[in-house]
Amino acid sequence: MGVTGPPGPVMDRDEVDRALARLGAEHEAIETSLLALQDHAGRRLLEGADLTGVTKERWEAADASITLLWAYFDAYSDALRSAREIRSRRRWSSREDLVELSELLRGESVTVAGSATATANAPTLHGGSGKLSERFSLVTLVERMNELYATSLDMVVAADAVWSALPARIDLLSAELQRTRRLAHSVGVRPGEHPAGDDLERITRTLTSLREQVISDPLAFWQRAQGSSAPGGGRPDTTAYDREARALEDVRREIDAVLTVRQDAEARLVRLRDVLSRADRTLAEARLARGEVLAKIAATEVPVVSGPPTALQEQLATAAEYRRHAQWHRLSPLLESLEQKAEDELLRARESLTAVTAPLAVRAELRGRLDAYKAKVARHGLAEDPFLIERYDAARRMLWSAPCDLRVAEQAVLRYQHAVAELLGAPRVPQDRRGESTS
Repeated sequence: MGVTGPPGPVMDRDEVDRALARLGAEHEAIETSLLALQDHAGRRLLEGADLTGVTKERWEAADASITLLWAYFDAYSDALRSAREIRSRRRWSSREDLVELSELLRGESVTVAGSATATANAPTLHGGSGKLSERFSLVTLVERMNELYATSLDMVVAADAVWSALPARIDLLSAELQRTRRLAHSVGVRPGEHPAGDDLERITRTLTSLREQVISDPLAFWQRAQGSSAPGGGRPDTTAYDREARALEDVRREIDAVLTVRQDAEARLVRLRDVLSRADRTLAEARLARGEVLAKIAATEVPVVSGPPTALQEQLATAAEYRRHAQWHRLSPLLESLEQKAEDELLRARESLTAVTAPLAVRAELRGRLDAYKAKVARHGLAEDPFLIERYDAARRMLWSAPCDLRVAEQAVLRYQHAVAELLGAPRVPQDRRGESTS
């Protein structure tokens, strides 16, 4: 190696010894890191895998970078060994030795020969110039090795993280999927016959495809951490997996519902028949009450009472047919719908009865109020008062006659209340703007 002169002042012996010690420590650290990268499980998997997509592209670059790394390291080792040999010639190095060492340790004295293919594929060689050799200083060479090592390790760690996380989780989910498929088949949930069966088929296809993609292109499922520059900074992207896991959970809930139907279908059908029967009886009672109201209450609009809905009875018969033929997957949604409709129907019947009998309830309240005031009069010794008897008899005739005019009867009751209040010295019963009592 010819000496052309050091780039800067000639180093003294102490500077040379310190530089050699530092370069020796860097040499050991780099060698340890390279050996660890060489033995990394992710790198071994990448070497033997049939890669596709972004992983294939990045592994070709990383593999070239690792090859170039070892070439750089060998050149670095040779230069360090040469410097140590020069330093070991004499205990006290001559000026010629120091000049040579200064050039070797500071100048661009390291020549790296490599294949044009490796140089072109390596991602950090300024676009891949295709040169068969390059010259570096030891400092520049260390920086280049650090750069190549970081990018190569990042790729290897990311691929290994995805392979370590996703395939195992997909396999566990696939096993759960198979158990769910067997259970679904046992209760009649099959593709083409039930939406949950179609979902199971779709999830099966998706998981099979997802596992193949993860194995061949793991970096397509890697999310780099925002702002992180450390090798392997990020996490596996489980979005597709999580979506299928949620879909399978939804199917499992659907099948659980079908299983529940199979266990208590008869009891639920009995309850449904009972609810619909009560609704029918309530409507029948409302129809009778409507006739009574029309006969006994005058000048009152009474709502029409509809008949029982035949559609619910038909659906109930269909549900019973599903149960006889063990079509649980069809029975489950039908029962849920029928149960809600039956409760709604019973509520509607009760509301209809309440609306129809409202005039009778008003008449009953007026009768009760009249009798209460009569009892009050008797307690005060005024039962024989002719004025009160007259007012009482007038109100009673109106309330116990048919048809009863409620507005006239209410005014008669109020007149009786007012008469009682005047005789007892109590304040008059307050009236609203229409002259009606507010008590």
